[in-house]
Amino acid sequence: MSSTVILGDEPLTVEQVVAIARSGPLGVHYLAEPVQIVVSQPAWARVRHTRAVVESLADDSVPHYGISTGFGALATMHIPIDKRHQLQRSLIRSHAASAGAEVEREVVRALMLLRIQTLATGRTGVREETLRAYAALLNAGITPVVREFGSLGCSGDLAPLAHCALALMGEGMVRDARGELLPAGEALAAAGITPVDLAEKEGLALINGTDGMLGMLCMAIADLRALVTVADLAAAMSVEGLLGTDDVFAADLQALRPQPGQALSAANMRKVLAVSEIRESHRDPDACTRVQDAYSLRCAPQVAGAMRDTIEHAARVAASELASAIDNPVVTLDDRVESNGNFHGAPVGYVLDFLAIAAADLASMSERRTDRLLDKARNHGLNAFLADDPGVDSGLMIAQYTQAAMVSEMKRLAVPASVDSIPSSALQEDHVSMGWSAGRKLRRSIDTLRQVLAIELLTAARGIRLRAPLAPSPVSAAVIAALDEVTRTAPGPDRVIADDIAGAVLAVTDGSVVAAAEEAAGPLN
Repeated sequence: MSSTVILGDEPLTVEQVVAIARSGPLGVHYLAEPVQIVVSQPAWARVRHTRAVVESLADDSVPHYGISTGFGALATMHIPIDKRHQLQRSLIRSHAASAGAEVEREVVRALMLLRIQTLATGRTGVREETLRAYAALLNAGITPVVREFGSLGCSGDLAPLAHCALALMGEGMVRDARGELLPAGEALAAAGITPVDLAEKEGLALINGTDGMLGMLCMAIADLRALVTVADLAAAMSVEGLLGTDDVFAADLQALRPQPGQALSAANMRKVLAVSEIRESHRDPDACTRVQDAYSLRCAPQVAGAMRDTIEHAARVAASELASAIDNPVVTLDDRVESNGNFHGAPVGYVLDFLAIAAADLASMSERRTDRLLDKARNHGLNAFLADDPGVDSGLMIAQYTQAAMVSEMKRLAVPASVDSIPSSALQEDHVSMGWSAGRKLRRSIDTLRQVLAIELLTAARGIRLRAPLAPSPVSAAVIAALDEVTRTAPGPDRVIADDIAGAVLAVTDGSVVAAAEEAAGPLN
C-alpha cells in the first residue's frame, strides 16, 4: 500500500479504506506508517465547477432544498440570505446529537475518508476550502469524538457525520494523533487548520452519506477474509487431533457441489493435513472402524465456504457503494441539483446483517469441534478435557464454557438490525435502514469470532501434542510453534487459562498464525 492515496478520480478499494482507517501508531491493527490522502487536480476542477452551480441557485427566487430551505420535515421553509450561514451551523450543531460509548478511531477515520472521497467527486457542491480543511483534518490524525447511538442509517449516518463536521467548524471534542482528548479548536490550531464557516448546502453535503456503515463494512470484509482462513486452519487441526479423515475434502468430491468458497476452504484443509503421521496412523480401513466423522468436521468446508461466498457478496455491494456519490440534494453530471433517495442504507445494512449471521454459524461449528476434543467419549483416546491429570486437573474445560458463552452472544448479535425501522422527522423519514446499528453489532461479532477461533486453535494444538510420539503435519507443527511464541500449548498441570487464551487471540489478530501456516504450506486461500 502506497503511503499516499489519490482521491477524486477512481473509486477507493476496500483495501485502501482499511489502510487509511487503520493508519497510525495506535493498536495492533494499525499501520506504523501513516497513509496520507491527496485530492487530484481534476477533482478540484469539478469541485469548483459544481460550487458555482450551487451559488448560482442561492439567489434564485425559487426555493432549492438545502440551499435556501430548511431540512427534513422543515424543507418547505424558505430561509432568507442573511440567515443561511447560521442555517448551516445550526444544522450541524443540532445533528451532532450522538450518545453512548465513544466509537473506535478506525471507524471515524473510515467515515471521514469516505465523506471526503464523495466531496471530491464534485457532485456535492461544497467549496474548495471546505474540502481542503476536511482532508487536512484526516491527514493530521485528528479524530472527532463520535458516540455509539445517533444514526438510523437513513438520510445517511447523520449524527456521526455531524460530529465530524462540528470538528471542522472548530467545535466539539476530538482526539489528536496521539489519542489525547482536547477541544477541536485547539487541535485545529495546533495543526494549522482554519475552522470552516459553512456556506449554502455545505451542511447537508457533510452529513448526508452512508459513510459510517460503509467504512465498517470495508473493515469487516478485510477482517473476515483473514478469519475464515484461520477457521480453515483450526478446523483442519481439530480433524487431525480427533483422528478424523481428510478423504472427504478431496477436490473431486468438492467439485460435485461447485460452490467457490467451499472449494477454497477444502483446499486449505487438504494443505494443512498433508504429510501427517497422525492422519496416516489410521488411514488403513482395517484399523479404523469409524465410517464417517461428525458434521462439525466433515462439513467444515461447506460452512466456511458459505462464509467466504457471503464475504464476497458483501465485497461486491461495497464496491458499488465505493463507486457512489451519495448526497441529497446532489449535483448531477448535467448540473441539475436534484433531491434523491440514494442515502438510504438498505444495501449496506443487509450485507452487514448477512455477515453477522454467517459469522455466528462459523463460530458455532468451531465450538462444537472444541467440545468434541474435550469429551473423552468422543475424542478417541485423549484425556478428559485434555487435562494432565483428570480429576486433579480440569484442563481446558472452562475454555469451552467461555467459547460457548461467546457463541451464544454471537447468535444474539446475528438477529438482523435491518428488519427494524422506527419513523423519524415527523414521518418525513418514515422508513430507515438501521445500517449503522448492523455495523456496530457486526464489529462485536467479529471480535468475538476471533476469540472463539483462538480457543479452538489452542485446544486443537494441545490435542495434537497429546498424540505424541506421532508427528503432526508440517503446517500444524508450524502453527503450534507460532502459538508457543506467545502462549502455551503444551499439556501440563493446570495454569491460568485466560493468559493462554489471550496469547492465542494475539497470534490470530496479528496474523502470525496464518503466516506460520503459509511458510510451511505456501499461500492459503
